[in-house]
Amino acid sequence: MTNYTNVATIIRIVINNKVKRVEMASRCDLTGKGKQYGNNVSFSLRRTKRVFKPNLQKKTFVVDGQKITMTLSTKAIRTLKKKGILGATADK
Repeated sequence: MTNYTNVATIIRIVINNKVKRVEMASRCDLTGKGKQYGNNVSFSLRRTKRVFKPNLQKKTFVVDGQKITMTLSTKAIRTLKKKGILGATADK
C-alpha cells in the first residue's frame, strides 16, 4: 500500500475509482482486496471448488463537509486506526 499523508487525497482517489466502476464487486475500495478461489479438501482428499471472500465493512467518512461511504476490508480499517486516520475522520 502506498504511503499517503493526506486522508482527503486517499478518499478523492477512491471516489474517482468508484465512479468508473459500475458493478457491485466484493472488493475493498482502498486496498483492492477481493475474492480468491480455491478448494475445499475433505478427509478423503476430494476437492470441491469454493470462494474465499474478504471481510468487508461499510465505513462513512466526512470530507469537506460531505459524507462518503466506502467499503473497506477489516485489514484496511485496522491500518487506518493504527495510523490515526480513522479516528479523526470517521463518522460512525
